[in-house]
Amino acid sequence: MARCLEIVANSGLDYELHSMGTILEGEWHEVFAVVQKCYEELQKDCQRISCSIKVDYRRGPAGRLRSKVEKVQQLLQNPKERTTT
Repeated sequence: MARCLEIVANSGLDYELHSMGTILEGEWHEVFAVVQKCYEELQKDCQRISCSIKVDYRRGPAGRLRSKVEKVQQLLQNPKERTTT
């Protein structure tokens, strides 16, 4: 995992590392180029590689990876803005 995180960090894409995986934000070809590099690095000495990928595509401005988290944090600081479903 550390080898892959180094590849991700050097990619220039926005990312977040979590206990259960890593989120990448970027254009399709950029994200999958990083996935390919990680696979190639692990293939050198790993007998098995398991990768689960979830894709969420949405037209619009970049930077939503951070803006979503910031919005939730803002709502938590301002309880009157909270909505219920």
